[in-house]
Amino acid sequence: MNLADALAGNAHRRPDHAAVVEDGRVLSYLEFFEATRRWAAALAGLGAGPGQIVGVNLKDTAEHLIALYAIARAGAAILPMDWRWTDHEKENVAGAFGAQLVISEADDGFGALDGPWQSARLDPDWQGKVAAADPGRTFPESDDPPLLLALSSGTTGTPKGPLITHRQFLARFMIYFVTLGFNERTRYLCATPLYFGGSRGYAMCALYAGATVRLSPPPHEATELVAVANDFGASHLFLVPTQLRRVMALSGGPKEMPLFQTLDLLFSTGAVLHPEERDRLMERLCPRYLNFYGSTDGGGCSALLWHDPESVAASVGRPVFGARMEIVDGDDRRVATGEVGRIRYRHPGTATGYYNNPAASWGAFRGGWYCPGDLGWLDEDGYLFLAGRATDMIIRGGVNIYPAEVEHVLMLHPEVHEAAVVGWSSNEFGEEVAAFVVPRQDGADAVSGDALISHCRERLAPYKAPRQIFLLDELPKNGVGKIRKDQLAARLPPL
Repeated sequence: MNLADALAGNAHRRPDHAAVVEDGRVLSYLEFFEATRRWAAALAGLGAGPGQIVGVNLKDTAEHLIALYAIARAGAAILPMDWRWTDHEKENVAGAFGAQLVISEADDGFGALDGPWQSARLDPDWQGKVAAADPGRTFPESDDPPLLLALSSGTTGTPKGPLITHRQFLARFMIYFVTLGFNERTRYLCATPLYFGGSRGYAMCALYAGATVRLSPPPHEATELVAVANDFGASHLFLVPTQLRRVMALSGGPKEMPLFQTLDLLFSTGAVLHPEERDRLMERLCPRYLNFYGSTDGGGCSALLWHDPESVAASVGRPVFGARMEIVDGDDRRVATGEVGRIRYRHPGTATGYYNNPAASWGAFRGGWYCPGDLGWLDEDGYLFLAGRATDMIIRGGVNIYPAEVEHVLMLHPEVHEAAVVGWSSNEFGEEVAAFVVPRQDGADAVSGDALISHCRERLAPYKAPRQIFLLDELPKNGVGKIRKDQLAARLPPL
């Protein structure tokens, strides 16, 4: 099977229906289908095909969505790349996964760098290749080819990601159809970057179903976001908690009139809202709000629905369509109701391992289950409550940040002896990045925190740089030399 085959059906049955809407631009399903066919042929002319990996280093435009389905049509696998990354980060990811081709914006300097991959920049040369491509080109068929490398860890260290197949991605679409209510009448407002796993999946699902995707990428003011949603007549909107809190901060308007006037569903993931925030959100923004818990690797796990009782408002709900969830101990034995343990879950869309990384796969994928590294417990009615993360991952504004990546960059500085990065509780972003550093020099000769932050910003995307760096004489450690990050986190002042 090939997910891109659905575009032909959509172009046939509703050729004039809007597929993608941007500011001042609308692509019908016939136009979108024709564009993906020509792009797929042009990419194949550069060597993209079965067994090949193609990096997508593009902004949040219609071309990004065309690229995703064109790569799928050609039978290659998508390697997501955040266009906001530094060249160092992009080079690391493309090299680690063996990308044969990387598609970049016309003005992106990364596309001009030499590497073991070909570069395709969206310049006049590429436009000429697309115009000359044969839209009727056929491609080898496969029962279930790889579709997407879903990155799930840092980009400066050794990245890891499962290779999701077409059938596994379709199984994730089924969750969006059944639990989130996506269908051909959906009007999905895409207000988060397409590099995000959720945002990319929801947009691709909407196009698979024949719905309309309106692109409105950040940054944008809260008032602007509300206006775009209402003007578009959005039925579905996905936001991270930071965005939700910014919209909730808007004042004015009658209480009986939600700010989002046309939504069938407002949903979020990445962090749990406080119960009182959930109540205010459903009053001020949209009465139908869903908190979605899952991961890039495993897909959706559970959902807290708007009609779930207030007594479970601190939970992340019950399993989504097709999912089975358990809480187990260190020996993978189920624990009693109410007892904290490791969360594991599975469904037909769950990955089975990390690409070319058996060591990391062993810890996360066992016996058909995916273990996200989170701790939690189930109540008697099957609602899942999170008790913390077994890993050190930081979630800032719904974006996963891995401390090891930031620590690696800090250690590249010649004046840094040791570094440890922890999450810093924040009302605005959920968590900020805090770094503790032991300099090589003492006293007045020690490197400054501001200099180290600048060092990080030169090598990392802006959202990964530490909010503040604390200089210490030594890091607290246990008897075997492991850094006690819990003690470091306890030193952080309130933000």
